[in-house]
Amino acid sequence: MHYNAPRRVAIIGGLRIPFCRAHTNYARLSNQDMLTAVLTGMVDKFQLNGVALGDVSAGAVIKHSSDWNLAREAVLGSGLAPETPAYDLQRACGTSLETAIQIGNKIALGQIDAGIAAGTDSISDTPIVYPDGYRNVLLSSFRGRSPGAKITPWFGLRPKHFIPQLPGVTEPRTGLSMGQSTEITAKDWRIARTAQDELAFESHRRTAAAYDEGFYSDLIMPLKGVTEDNNMRRDTTLERLSTLKPAFDRSAAGTMTAGNSTPLTDGAAGVLLASEAWAQERGLPVLAFLRYGKVAAVDFIKSEGLLMAPAYAVSNMLADARLDFDGIDLFEIHEAFAAQTLATLKAWESPEYCRERLGRAVPLGPIDRSKLNTKGGSLAIGHPFGATGARILASLAKMLDERGSGRGLISICTAGGMGVTALVEK
Repeated sequence: MHYNAPRRVAIIGGLRIPFCRAHTNYARLSNQDMLTAVLTGMVDKFQLNGVALGDVSAGAVIKHSSDWNLAREAVLGSGLAPETPAYDLQRACGTSLETAIQIGNKIALGQIDAGIAAGTDSISDTPIVYPDGYRNVLLSSFRGRSPGAKITPWFGLRPKHFIPQLPGVTEPRTGLSMGQSTEITAKDWRIARTAQDELAFESHRRTAAAYDEGFYSDLIMPLKGVTEDNNMRRDTTLERLSTLKPAFDRSAAGTMTAGNSTPLTDGAAGVLLASEAWAQERGLPVLAFLRYGKVAAVDFIKSEGLLMAPAYAVSNMLADARLDFDGIDLFEIHEAFAAQTLATLKAWESPEYCRERLGRAVPLGPIDRSKLNTKGGSLAIGHPFGATGARILASLAKMLDERGSGRGLISICTAGGMGVTALVEK
């Protein structure tokens, strides 16, 4: 370990491919295909061909067993020097923000001078697993030491062994999907359907406006003929959103729909981080600085909503930084579901919740909605689990650079009852 005074962590910039709904434009691309495309694009954008970076950290949530060295394989196909090391990391939906925090820590401590934090996910290329009974037949045959011992296990083969088991986005501890869990949170916090649809509408409106003003022109590289996130709906209206049927609780009490929830999405994104000296040597501008990162977890099995951990992580991070909401100019809160985002906002406004759960004498308070997800959010853009953090970090750094100064907060909820948060400054 290094124990020198920490250095500032510069955000040089980021790049991603357009995010696409699962089983559409990227249906035949793998995690490695998409991640390699993004890293190759970053090599071109930041003139890194043949450059050996200190480290690359990347990850995916839905992975094939053959993806065990995903980050390194993508690096080897990217144009970076083969001497660039890389490692895989996974923290559910917070994966690529966590990779940025870890790469940032290495830069701050002087262990490396520059690195890439990235993430990818493909729902379209989901690994299909066969039942354990079939696997046991195969392994028993493989272990056989004689022709008879290799053949005998096959007599136990049954038709049921050929029924595939598709992975589900459910919590092993509760058996509930993320959407079902959030429906419980929506009811606990009395999040109205109209409020959810309004947030979803605003997400699409702001995303479309950001595209039209050219904000994403240098943050997105085309792939497979796609130039924009294909979940974005320029023509959606509150009236259309209000006609959608509940997707998780199909009774009259259900409020969450396909329109106010993120779709299953394919995509990849990356961010280049460095020391200021490294950036200056290469003539690369610094957009902003990654200053703080914090993670938290909640007991979602007994006492808390599955996606409420960011409420704690943000509170703790602001305490570390000796800040409150008045010191934040831009808020980037991942919209896994409109209900989840609104419940988190409501928790920060609640005197009782802040006192009893967050240990705060006074509430964090409301957030000015004009500062929230100003260039759109995950409800419109989509949410490839491993890529969202890098997508948000790159966009926020550019927003702060365009402002010329300021401070931005990132909050991402994850499966398993965790939250990953960060502060970015210019």
